[in-house]
Amino acid sequence: QVQLVESGGGVAQAGGSLRLSCAASGRTFSNYAMGWFRQVLGKEREFVAAVSWSGTTYYADSVKGRFTISRNNAKNTVYLQMNSLKPEDTAVYYCAVDFTGRTYYSSSYYSRSQTWDYWGQGTQVTVSS
Repeated sequence: QVQLVESGGGVAQAGGSLRLSCAASGRTFSNYAMGWFRQVLGKEREFVAAVSWSGTTYYADSVKGRFTISRNNAKNTVYLQMNSLKPEDTAVYYCAVDFTGRTYYSSSYYSRSQTWDYWGQGTQVTVSS
């Protein structure tokens, strides 16, 4: 059974940092892309970042230069390092996996929610001003 579990959320002040983790289980994920989305109540889920099977990264313009996505395939874990946090980063953050396989796509592909096959249950990030 595929399972994605996020952790590392919490409260930070503007300008601070948080590091999110997503532990995947049920199968190996090294051949698949992993990503992060976020969602505020009343709004659609928003793309944050993705990393392909080969390590190529993609970022939303709103987080580029501040957030870094990475993965540890031996641990089936993907991370999101969030620096220079802003109040508008406040959201529930979800990790996801795309089972397309060992191939390459554009940022527009990964930015679509429909791309992703499985989702975690989310972790809350709150940034105070």
